[in-house]
Amino acid sequence: MAFVERVFSGVQPTGNLHLGNYLGAIVNFVKMQQTHNCIYCVVDMHAITQGADVWGGPAELARNTREVTAAFIAAGIDPNKHIVFNQSQVAGHAELTWIFNCVARVGWLSRMTQFKEKAGKDRENASVGLYDYPVLMAADILLYRATHVPVGEDQKQHLELSRDIAQKFNNDCGYSIRSRGYNEGLYFPQPEPFITGPATRVMSLRDGTKKMSKSDASDNSRINLTDDAETIAQKIRRAKTDPEPLPSEEKGLEARPEADNLVGIYAALAEITKQEVLNQFGGGQFSTFKNALVELCVAKLAPIAGEMKRLVADPGHVDSILAHGADRARVIADETMRMTKDIVGFIRAR
Repeated sequence: MAFVERVFSGVQPTGNLHLGNYLGAIVNFVKMQQTHNCIYCVVDMHAITQGADVWGGPAELARNTREVTAAFIAAGIDPNKHIVFNQSQVAGHAELTWIFNCVARVGWLSRMTQFKEKAGKDRENASVGLYDYPVLMAADILLYRATHVPVGEDQKQHLELSRDIAQKFNNDCGYSIRSRGYNEGLYFPQPEPFITGPATRVMSLRDGTKKMSKSDASDNSRINLTDDAETIAQKIRRAKTDPEPLPSEEKGLEARPEADNLVGIYAALAEITKQEVLNQFGGGQFSTFKNALVELCVAKLAPIAGEMKRLVADPGHVDSILAHGADRARVIADETMRMTKDIVGFIRAR
């Protein structure tokens, strides 16, 4: 039995969405919807795996969930054509996680590098949720029997775990799966990474060796998706550079992280190569290039910021989008859970 091709994408609502989130993920989400059947999920259950100082507490979590949803819509995702919802509204995510907790092995989770990075030295004080985060991620994907997932470098290990869990479940329950008409003994697919081309890695405007991040103490290190045109212009003009002119060849950017970052941002927003940017601006001063980058950033981002602010100002409308999306997601999720429970041997009401 062939699996229906479906893409699952999730974004944590941890606040202050910035240019890195937009170019690294949201732009690709918008493109994917033109060619694939997509589910876009605001993964609020993942957000609470760390301390409240990270996710901000209840009021902040609700605000951030609406803001991520607003960013999806403002950037061009169509919530009528595709499913947009927040994870916690669909109980199947938690239900399937428990079943998968009994499939996954402790050794598998112990090798997850992201837990080690996020927990730091105080691992004994980390939440069980943070440790179990990859199993919840597997449940997110497989609850919809998604076949493809767009992932960055930091999530590839988690996708591999999802594949391992799917394979072990299929193996452990093969006879039960086949007895229900799945002749190959495969109920869950092994999801593949969705390849969108070279990822746009956006670095800090203050330090080209560090990723653009919401946690950076300096707001001038990032362009927030809610920044207005004047703020965007100020941040770009103040962005760190070096005294040399822009090179004419891409190789000349190798030892110049700040220059490389700004050229990469321009290239991503203009949807051209870095070399094409240098063909236009190579040999010129940064001041000229920055003025052009300001114009491009404002043209691309200011309309998104304006639409986001309009949507966030109407939380009832955003909540209705999430509720409608959750209703549609639940249709798929409930069918998966009914079959999964039957396969496992759980008795349920008919």
